[in-house]
Amino acid sequence: MPTIAFGGDAMLGRGIARALAEREPASIWSPELLEVFAEADIAIVNLECTISDRGEPWEPLGKPFHFRAPPRAVESLAAAGVGAVWLANNHALDFGPTALLDTFTNLERAGIVWVGAGVDLAAARSGRILEVGGTRVGLIAFADHPAEFAATADAAGIAWTPLGGSSAPAWLVDEVRRLASTTDVVIAGPHWGPNMSNSPPRAHRVVARSLVGAGLSALAGHSAHVLHGIELSKGAPICYDLGDLLDDYAVDPVLRNDLGILALYRPGERLEFVPLKLEFARTTLATGDDHAWVVDRLTTVSRAFGTTLRQDEDRLTLDLRTAAAMAEPGHL
Repeated sequence: MPTIAFGGDAMLGRGIARALAEREPASIWSPELLEVFAEADIAIVNLECTISDRGEPWEPLGKPFHFRAPPRAVESLAAAGVGAVWLANNHALDFGPTALLDTFTNLERAGIVWVGAGVDLAAARSGRILEVGGTRVGLIAFADHPAEFAATADAAGIAWTPLGGSSAPAWLVDEVRRLASTTDVVIAGPHWGPNMSNSPPRAHRVVARSLVGAGLSALAGHSAHVLHGIELSKGAPICYDLGDLLDDYAVDPVLRNDLGILALYRPGERLEFVPLKLEFARTTLATGDDHAWVVDRLTTVSRAFGTTLRQDEDRLTLDLRTAAAMAEPGHL
């Protein structure tokens, strides 16, 4: 089985775009972090911006922030081994449909697959299948906000879907089942919930478990900008929120949105978590008190779901072989 790296929100616009105009594309990642990325056969991150030099800020919601990275940003992603990105999020249409279509083109030119957005509703909802080290990997992405960014039958947009009720939306369950029937591993990348929330709502847990029941192997969530706990369902790891991977955002001194994780997923074996420190337009490995904060936070919030993480030197590890043999930890 391959090693797959999961990263949270990667925003390459605004201050990072200005930095890229003067620096080498790979410089937004520290050499030490690039070494960790190199352990993976492929990295998948949430691209929280468009990649284009066209379009105007789109204001369907009166939103204050619009993120757009220059075409050169694809080189930054490629430098980290990013081979796929989640595009179902609340910044995919920040500069309108033109910039979103440019994003597709720029990613394709760099050999980077995207999922969760498309030229129409069918394309946005459709999962993608990758061949990674001889393993067929299915990817699917969705977002619960904003509805105004949703793709339609004849317009580009994201795979938006409301969440709630006793199961995941029917189309999402069906797509996971379709991918599971023809692949070895299926991974979902939801962009869900509000910014700076401390824990996932019950609706997210219901959706995650429903998708595991349909054949999902792992879930790598994002949106809150802060770390949420790791839960196991039938041996499948559910990372409700990985925190941020790269940005230029203001830092909350309590919630510490400048600290995140890079997850290394080895299907059927283990999940490793590498603590990260986000500096301005550069991400590196967390050290000292920052490292200790991430370890304590992720250990504590995961324990609330019945999940025990083991510290192995500078990483946290979840043994998936042991987990698969155990009964489910707790109930909703």
